[in-house]
Amino acid sequence: MGSSSNDSSEEDISESEIEEYEDKSYEELKNGNYHVKTSDQSFSCPYCSKKRKRDYLYKELLQHATGVGKSSSEKRSMKDKANHLALAKYLEKDMMDVDGTSDGPSKKPKSEAPLGCDHDEMFMWPWTGVVVNIPTILKDGQYVGGSGSKLRDELIARGFNPRRVQPLWNYRGHSGCAVVEFNRDWPGLHNAMSFEKDYEADHHGKKDWIASNARGSGLYAWVARADDYNAESIIGEHLRKNGDVKTISEIMAEEARKQSKLVFNLTNVIEAKNKHLEEMKRIVSEASVSLNNLIEEKDKLHQAYNEEIKKIQTSARDHFQKIFNDHEKLKLQLESHKRELDLRGRELEKRDAQNESERKKLCEEIEENVMKNSSLQLAAVEQRKADEKVYKLAEDQKRQKEDLHRRIIQLEKQLDAKQALELEIERLRGTLNVMKHMGDDGDMEIMKKIDSMHSVLREKEGELEDLEALNQTLIVKERKSNDELQEARKELISGLKEISSRANIGVKRMGELDNNPFHEACKRKYGVAESEERALELCSLWEEFLRDSEWHPFKVVEVEGKHQEVIDDNDEKLRSLKDELGEDVYVAVKAALIEINEYNPSGRYIISELWNYKEGRKATLQEGVAFILKKWKISR
Repeated sequence: MGSSSNDSSEEDISESEIEEYEDKSYEELKNGNYHVKTSDQSFSCPYCSKKRKRDYLYKELLQHATGVGKSSSEKRSMKDKANHLALAKYLEKDMMDVDGTSDGPSKKPKSEAPLGCDHDEMFMWPWTGVVVNIPTILKDGQYVGGSGSKLRDELIARGFNPRRVQPLWNYRGHSGCAVVEFNRDWPGLHNAMSFEKDYEADHHGKKDWIASNARGSGLYAWVARADDYNAESIIGEHLRKNGDVKTISEIMAEEARKQSKLVFNLTNVIEAKNKHLEEMKRIVSEASVSLNNLIEEKDKLHQAYNEEIKKIQTSARDHFQKIFNDHEKLKLQLESHKRELDLRGRELEKRDAQNESERKKLCEEIEENVMKNSSLQLAAVEQRKADEKVYKLAEDQKRQKEDLHRRIIQLEKQLDAKQALELEIERLRGTLNVMKHMGDDGDMEIMKKIDSMHSVLREKEGELEDLEALNQTLIVKERKSNDELQEARKELISGLKEISSRANIGVKRMGELDNNPFHEACKRKYGVAESEERALELCSLWEEFLRDSEWHPFKVVEVEGKHQEVIDDNDEKLRSLKDELGEDVYVAVKAALIEINEYNPSGRYIISELWNYKEGRKATLQEGVAFILKKWKISR
């Protein structure tokens, strides 16, 4: 069914019609008009003449069709090139789809030598091809020819995949010969043999070159063998310098030895890895045992800790129970003592019923004296504090202070005398009452004593009235001095307000809210852009809360036997503030609350106070005056 290229040469086509003719031939191949596959492993070219027909492997036929289709030789007609291009397209697209398991050498193991090769034939190693009759021209006394890279690209395009093409040069320049180096593996030998067969199919093999007496046209090529290696030519010299000749059997044996050695080395490596793996398993097992021991020890310690905690809790519970029982016992004892005292009181009431009026009067006088004594003692304490605060205030204040001190001393003496006198009066009254009862018997001596005691009692009562009047005078003077001291403190605070100083003594606004923590919290929460406005809003809101007298977030606790007011941390507003704005803002509000509760709990507004910033406490009047005098001396 095939037709040769020579039979249709008279009807050749133009170069512009190649593509159309290629499509037509491709359709004929697809329709089965030509037979390409002759057996499972062999193929034939339907477009080559019968005398040139031979069996190809899949890859060899593909390389042949590609090489003829892209050939630049004038011996091939345009129609012949189009037919071979269609064959290459058919092989690539359709033959692989028909039987992808056996259509070409690409599916064969890469470690096998190509079929049809004599395993005892001596080949150049590494695989090398020889190309001769490369066109050269004489230029400036030297022969020059095409570059090796250009020839390599042409061979790659034809599917031979050479690694490198090296033109051979001598003293006259380009020799017209080149060597083609293929990969050092079996695919490289496949490519080399396909390279040789393709040129042989085109009548440009080694035999054709020898038959033409080195006068043929076009390139001639073949695979280098022993005769090329031993030839006394530029090709032989290059081959002897760059390789050796070996049979395929020798190469396969050497490869088997290398593979055996590799397997041996890999076996040793695997054994070493297995030993290392066993060692790692042993280490992991030991670590696991150690970890289990540690876990058991930890569990034991945890159990011992829990048992100890239970013992401590049981002991504490028993201790608290004992304290509670003792408290109940003491409570019962106190109630018993109270009942006894009540009984004794009732007995005394019965015994003293007759003197009830005198006793009431005496109790009233005692209470009155106690109140007077308490007021005098308080006045004395306040006066001593005032004396300490106004130290060095001024010469006038010093003089008033000394006068006041003398008055207080006199008052204390008179108070002592008054108390002694009152006691003496009470003693005399008691004695008179006794004498009255005894005088009912009519004893004249007793009556005289009663009269003399009456006269003494009247004198003592007169002295008590004088002391009472003097005491009232001193109390008025003390209050006046205390008012003067308070006015002096107010004037000092007013004066220090106008002095801007970082000194230890100054004026502090008690209950004023610190704004800095609000600004920092708003920067973190809302960003720098909104922080200023948000901080002002929150500060104004919490200042209103501080002035609200109905909001009292305090609770009373007992500290060292004394009841004190402290901040109630469970207050809903404070807890919400802490969660929303953080600890710093909460501390600032808490400090303002404590100050305003201490210094102005009823009015709930900010007041100014003389303050010692160094020690963080309220400053005394003495410290304020000393500070003013120091500033005055420095400015003078």
